Amino acid sequence: MMLRYALQTVRDRKGGFVGAFLALMCAAALITACGTLLETGLRGTIKTERYAAAPVIVSADQNVHQTTIKHKKGKTKVKHKAKPIAERAWLRADAIERRIKSARGVGSVVPELTFIAQPMKPGSTTGAGPADGGDTPTYGHAWESAALTPFRLVDGKAPRTSHDLVIDRGLAERAGLRPGDRLTVQSTRSPRDYRITGVAAPENGALRHQTSLFFSSEEAERLAAHPGKITAFGVVPTDGTTVTELKKAVEQAVEGTSAQVSAEDDRGPVEFLDAAGARVKLVSMGGAMGGTSLLVAVLVVVGTFALSIQQRHRELALLRAVAATPKQIRRLLGREAVIVGGVAGAVGALAGLPLGGWLHERFVATGAVPATLERTVSVFPPLVAVGAAVLGAWAAARIAGRRIVRIRPAQALSEARVERRRPWSRIVAGLVLLVGGVVLVAVLSVLRTEAASTPVTFLTVVVFAGAIALLGPFVVRAAAALLRGPLRMTGPGGKLAHANLRGNAARMAAVVTPLALLTGMACTVLFVQPTLDDAARAQARDGIRANWVLAAQGPGVPAQAARKLRTTGGVEAATEVVRTTVRVGLDKYPAQGVTPENLARTWDPEVTAGSIEDLGAEDVAVSELAADRLGLKPGSTLKLTLGDGTKTELTVRAIYARGLGFGDLTMAHDLVAGHVDNPLAATVLVRSDRTQEQLAAAVAEFPGLSVLTPAAADSLQTESRRTNAEVNLLAMGLVLAFTAIAVVNTLAMSVSERIREFAMLRLAGATRRQVLRMLRTEALAVLLIGTALGSGVALAVLTAFSIGMTGSAAPTVVPLVYVSVLAVAGLLALTATALPGRAALRPRPVTVATAKE
Repeated sequence: MMLRYALQTVRDRKGGFVGAFLALMCAAALITACGTLLETGLRGTIKTERYAAAPVIVSADQNVHQTTIKHKKGKTKVKHKAKPIAERAWLRADAIERRIKSARGVGSVVPELTFIAQPMKPGSTTGAGPADGGDTPTYGHAWESAALTPFRLVDGKAPRTSHDLVIDRGLAERAGLRPGDRLTVQSTRSPRDYRITGVAAPENGALRHQTSLFFSSEEAERLAAHPGKITAFGVVPTDGTTVTELKKAVEQAVEGTSAQVSAEDDRGPVEFLDAAGARVKLVSMGGAMGGTSLLVAVLVVVGTFALSIQQRHRELALLRAVAATPKQIRRLLGREAVIVGGVAGAVGALAGLPLGGWLHERFVATGAVPATLERTVSVFPPLVAVGAAVLGAWAAARIAGRRIVRIRPAQALSEARVERRRPWSRIVAGLVLLVGGVVLVAVLSVLRTEAASTPVTFLTVVVFAGAIALLGPFVVRAAAALLRGPLRMTGPGGKLAHANLRGNAARMAAVVTPLALLTGMACTVLFVQPTLDDAARAQARDGIRANWVLAAQGPGVPAQAARKLRTTGGVEAATEVVRTTVRVGLDKYPAQGVTPENLARTWDPEVTAGSIEDLGAEDVAVSELAADRLGLKPGSTLKLTLGDGTKTELTVRAIYARGLGFGDLTMAHDLVAGHVDNPLAATVLVRSDRTQEQLAAAVAEFPGLSVLTPAAADSLQTESRRTNAEVNLLAMGLVLAFTAIAVVNTLAMSVSERIREFAMLRLAGATRRQVLRMLRTEALAVLLIGTALGSGVALAVLTAFSIGMTGSAAPTVVPLVYVSVLAVAGLLALTATALPGRAALRPRPVTVATAKE
């Protein structure tokens, strides 16, 4: 019976359920989109390209491992954890190759070398590949590893000398090259001019995600810059040996070494390390977006259902009066919610699939996720979204309908037309959330890593928004008291608006909450990254003593160019800077390698203990943050894992304050350069009394280099930071869009229910224009309250974030952006008020006033 009545109610009161339907549909779409990202991170396919012809690949372990043993109550617990390293790990060639060849079923073993190799456009300083229409990275290999794909010569011959080069057909077509032409390549050494001896093409079609250059074996080993080591071995089985048998035999052969064996679908992550690393990033982003979306959705959906049930209070009171039991009312509300939630969830889940695809495409376009990590879609995210929509709707209806099913029928009828008193349970819950928000702000002010502070930042905004939702009626009444004078000065419309704020505080609070959430979340999303970036830029700007910066348009500045500058007259110091990421234990720290000679002339990290003057090959300087976390001081020993997995012990020589601008660890250049994929300097800091033109002339033989002022170099780095900001904004943009829809939805519901009120005002002598003026005044008052609360929340959160991350209580707030946020909120509020208001005023007042409810 209740199900039939619920279906009839939904069918007859479609308008009353539209708001809840839209909120649930958008929530389901968001959950589905975030779920597909999360699933792609967990199960996304990384297909191999270069290793297509080698069914088994042997490579170095790309993880750092940590095993902990705990003894408790007579039991021993062993925990093993592994974290990925930042650079490619290399294998020792001879020892591993002998083991592999001894395994049963091995037909041939092909060594592989992979290293950066950027072709330079003839007569220019830009790369030939990307400059001529290619958008894929270019890697160098030895010609003997061409069999791994396999590549076949389609023109010319294989490289034999150190100056010979074979290019792939895609590059040849884009750049218009053929055998006999010359091509300059920037690899890990100085740029070298090569003679193209041949053009090769993959046997099974062009490679989608990379461009390949092939050198002679000797030249490839020189450019790889890891003597005696290789990237991987491709293993081909003998006839009659299956891939499973071969893999098992090779695993037994290399047991006890750092080598790992991959076969079939596991070869892709070995080839594309960036895609393997992107899995973690995508899981993190998908989880953070999904969690925030879910919290926001719960807040919005509960508020929407509360407003919907409030509008039906008289109807539900009449049901109680005609002997409907509390249990029956609960069942009715629950079944209505399940019906609306099921339909909205299904529609939203279907809309979320293309939304997730678009989001993945945007992440790929911004470089946050490599194209090699293919999107994975299954039925699980849509099913979870539908389930969440149904469960959320049911729970929201139960929460919003608690009072109507508890009070006596006569009391329900008496409350149907007046503002009800708030129960103490709601006040206590609101105060608990308010205290929780304050606690989170305090916690945020002591968090000093971005990974830890970012989720807490957005959680704090949602918690404060929850407190505003629960305490909203009291906040609105307090604000109405403060706004009484200004509102009454605007005339009769202002007086009516003030009366509505006081008399219908619960209804107005339902509108204030999404406005506060929108303002607070938008300001937090928009100003968190600039706060961090500006602090980092300020530290880097203050810490660079060099008056010139040597930068490269290609992969980096060759060491030979820096040495050339040091021998140039008038140059006091030239400091090469190579960046990487290292791990101390399992914790990740940004690090850099710098040239120790005359370091203090070009770089000032604001040393607070020790000295950087005597920084040597076995020394390290540490930021104050890292020193506090690791308990270090000058003279301490620091054990760490370098970017390629090499373990080392260094002596701490200095502690510095400007870690945000220069990274947490600073080591000697040669130490870092020997353990990264790209040993070329990101920049070279130059201290000289020579002019820009004179320094540029000194390095003119190196293509792609430019001499910049520190300010110009900083602007180039700002562009890369802007890309990171775009990724963060994109990640949270859907949540903001959902919140904006909730603002419009709630305002429209709030206005549309007042059609009888507007008719009575018209019958009492108010004109249509006066009623609309009253609505605009109400909307502006609610907008002021909501944006003020949201701005206050954002200010508290951003200040705490800034204190924890930068040590300063002054977050970066761009005035124009902040005004834009307020303008968008105002536009949404006024539009969502004016359009339903005009529609509500369209019928004749007498018709509305005498109509049945």
